Amino acid sequence: MPLTPAIEEPQIHESAQGPRVTPAASRTAQTPRPVPGPRPAAVPRPGRPGPARPAPPAQRAPQATPGPVPAAPAAAPTAPSVSAAVPQIQLIPASAEGALDAAEEAVDLLLDTGRAPGDILVLTSGDPHPWAAHELSFGEAAYWALHDAGDDVFYADAAQVQRAAGRPVVVFAANGGAVDTIAGALPVALTRAGALLIVCGDPQQINSVLGAGV
Repeated sequence: MPLTPAIEEPQIHESAQGPRVTPAASRTAQTPRPVPGPRPAAVPRPGRPGPARPAPPAQRAPQATPGPVPAAPAAAPTAPSVSAAVPQIQLIPASAEGALDAAEEAVDLLLDTGRAPGDILVLTSGDPHPWAAHELSFGEAAYWALHDAGDDVFYADAAQVQRAAGRPVVVFAANGGAVDTIAGALPVALTRAGALLIVCGDPQQINSVLGAGV
């Protein structure tokens, strides 16, 4: 018996996939482009400036006619100024022979209480102090150079008080000499003392020169 050929069943092949369609919800909307508007009108350029007009001249104020200037009143004469700081006067009674020793003790007391040596000037009306006699042996120039330096106690003759410069304390030893020398030197010694004048000598003689109550 003849064999009947087997009938092949047709195979169904998968069709090619087409383009995928994206859902409308997932698409991003494109921003519309701005539409250009009308251009602004061109600003007209300013014209060339003309020459500036000159300013009107300022009016001058009428000048006053100069008259005679009154003379300034004459200044009243002023009295010479007197220093308000009057030095204190201290009297140490002593004889002519002991006046120099009393002056030495006064100088030692001043130095012990804090006075600087350069603040003290010692004047003698009689014999010079031994220090002055020693320094004068080197000459007048060297002697007065020590005075100008002002570093130490300076001893001088009362007759040369005009040459001596002022110092805060002046010690005057009336250890003899002419009465006129003492009378003439004491008032000058008072002007040389800045704060204190110490006078060692006869109280009666000193009071007669400087005034009672010293």
